[in-house]
Amino acid sequence: MTPKQTLLRGRTLNFSAEPTGPEDTGAYRYCEDGAVLIEGGMIVASGDYASVAAQAVQPQVIDHRPHLLMAGFIDTHIHFPQVQVIASWGAQLLDWLNSYTFPEETRFASPEHSAAMAGKFYDLLVGHGTTTAVAYCSVHKASADAFFAEAGRRDMRMIGGKVMMDRNAPDGLMDTPQSGYDDTQALIRDWHGKGRASYAITPRFAITSTPAQMEMAQALVAENPDCYVQTHLSENHAEIAFTRELYPQARDYLDVYQSYGLLGPKALLGHAIHLTPREIDALAGTGAHPVFCPTSNLFLGSGLFDDAGLRARGIGNAIATDVGAGTSYSMLQTLNEGYKVLQLQGQSLHPLRAFHWITRGNAVTLGLEGKIGTLDAGTEADVVVLDARATPTMDLRMDRAGSLSDELFILQMLGDDRAVAQVYVAGRASKGAQPAPVLEAAI
Repeated sequence: MTPKQTLLRGRTLNFSAEPTGPEDTGAYRYCEDGAVLIEGGMIVASGDYASVAAQAVQPQVIDHRPHLLMAGFIDTHIHFPQVQVIASWGAQLLDWLNSYTFPEETRFASPEHSAAMAGKFYDLLVGHGTTTAVAYCSVHKASADAFFAEAGRRDMRMIGGKVMMDRNAPDGLMDTPQSGYDDTQALIRDWHGKGRASYAITPRFAITSTPAQMEMAQALVAENPDCYVQTHLSENHAEIAFTRELYPQARDYLDVYQSYGLLGPKALLGHAIHLTPREIDALAGTGAHPVFCPTSNLFLGSGLFDDAGLRARGIGNAIATDVGAGTSYSMLQTLNEGYKVLQLQGQSLHPLRAFHWITRGNAVTLGLEGKIGTLDAGTEADVVVLDARATPTMDLRMDRAGSLSDELFILQMLGDDRAVAQVYVAGRASKGAQPAPVLEAAI
């Protein structure tokens, strides 16, 4: 008889708030001998092994000691159709889009190509410990259908949407205001709220959408208020200047989106680097979320994200890979580069806050902290198992680690997919082999 419950044993780290440092023990719980009890894709209990094991009923026990268990990583900005343009040599934003990204995205008109790439895309996400992502699909409805279909097959909590873009793009990569609206409504009807899927209304950015298309996006948001909105904002100086030419009536770049009613707590604005004081006021007032994409910002030479300045205004910042301008699917490597970007500005990123950011922190920006981002009972069983000795360099450094914070910082600076020993999506092991189950009698 197959056990109904799974008991994962290992060292556990779970956040209940954003920690200010290791002394802020009310914000997190670390168990040296911990456990997570899973049933039906949900977490039943977590905490110290003895107390959790006492609640289990003939579980399958999987012993991950000495590895560290925490909630699966959350990536809040990534481009599904860019899986084969990551690491395309040098250019700034607009040149990079025209030279590499747009030609590649035209291939996603094919349902077969979209389906094939979706499988590879999800393999890469899970292999790097990411269990939830917010993704841009191409302009083609087929790409979004493939994205959501693959998420459904894997029972992953995913958010995405087809981009709307009706100008300043190649033939074969544009819709119209009406077709963009119609395709988006059909995708919302087919996928939003089905299983673990949510839809993001996605005008790519102001440069590729006419005022008529922005009006359609406004209508979509008004008609589907429980959907997310995702777009790009103030990534690059040339982009900002071009946007001003296209929307001369706007007070600034953000005002393009604000004037069409696209801002609010469910709005995710990629990059948000070069902001005016009025834009910062508007972000604080509307509850929209900037998304920090450090590897992308460094790769394209876009600029430095002012995390501390925005946080001081009460603005909730997310963090993300932005593959394919981003150079790694790893949220660990995203934290690595994010640490350096903030260091250049005299800002700090403590490893406890860093790991909160890519788990519960990003869940909070999505309004999903009651579903994902923690190991709390009643949340979805997305769990990552981390090995801080995964490489010879990490192993040697760990010999000198004296605290949990040291270990997390080693993972943050030196870790990548090799440090991800296992991933559980809705309670099911999703990365290669796993330790042999322990007999129930052992508990």
